[in-house]
Amino acid sequence: MSTKILVTGGTGFIGSHTVVELYNAGYTPVIIDDLSNSSVKILDQIEKIIGMKPEFHQFDLCDQNKVNDFVAANPDIKGIIHFAAFKAVGESVQKPLEYYRNNFFSLINLLAAYKGKPINFVFSSSCTVYGQPDVLPVTEAAPVKKAESPYGNTKQIAEEILAETAAVSKNYNIVALRYFNPVGAHESALIGELPIGVPQNLVPFITQTAIGKRDKITVFGNDYDTADGSCVRDYIHVVDLANAHVAAIKRMEEGKSKANYEVYNIGTGKGTTVLEVIHAFEDSTGEKLNYMIGPRRAGDIEKVYGDATKSTKELGWTAELNIEDMMKSAWEWEKYIKNNPF
Repeated sequence: MSTKILVTGGTGFIGSHTVVELYNAGYTPVIIDDLSNSSVKILDQIEKIIGMKPEFHQFDLCDQNKVNDFVAANPDIKGIIHFAAFKAVGESVQKPLEYYRNNFFSLINLLAAYKGKPINFVFSSSCTVYGQPDVLPVTEAAPVKKAESPYGNTKQIAEEILAETAAVSKNYNIVALRYFNPVGAHESALIGELPIGVPQNLVPFITQTAIGKRDKITVFGNDYDTADGSCVRDYIHVVDLANAHVAAIKRMEEGKSKANYEVYNIGTGKGTTVLEVIHAFEDSTGEKLNYMIGPRRAGDIEKVYGDATKSTKELGWTAELNIEDMMKSAWEWEKYIKNNPF
């Protein structure tokens, strides 16, 4: 029997791709999701890719009794990859209490339910913990700066909760992965990013504009100190990101961790401007985009991209897919969901 890994938020964008890659690596993924920001149909899509439907439990991790019952009934789970969190920066500013409640209670309930039993725990963190870094590319040793949003603050405080828990509970092995900007879709075009309502992220906005769901894209500012004046981000293919979680689980399983709490940047190590992403989409798909330059957007950081040297050296992981791969796969997914609505 292969090792069971719990994936919370496993029907979401990154979660669903990670479920696929866990299965491909020989693990048995088990999903918990309350479907507040995803579709139950993703389970069917995963089945089409891997040939089996993962075990699925629908409930809210903020319900401590349900978490405790699940952990008691599933003593054979050896690892957890925790994605289940609200993640829209702008929405978090409007609804701070909802973000603090959901993102903290879900994490605390999971940790408390294990009560120090041996568990390998991968936490979905974010490069937002760095704010606007003083030095680029940003390394894991860079200072964590005051968060620009309640969402960013939940990631910072969650990391503190995990570090302090690991310090007193040696049975917990914890790895926090600080992602940069995940984009793209599975090569099958059967799973991908499925934003509810108006997309909060650039690439779904690009693909929805190309397919006619949106009139145009607004590029927020072209007067930044960057190659073409638009903001710079480190875009990473979601399949590469999914494989980083598998690598983190393997590191802990194989006893290679140097400490029971470790942090890694997960990015390409390369910055790409918003306008470069738009042009990469046009070049790789042959579709022309309607975009305009607008004023800067409050809260946007000028440029951030990560140094992934530590991940390569210690996790044995490197991003393999480029910006053209990201754009092509995102476009194939957009075309798929046009013909197969969720």
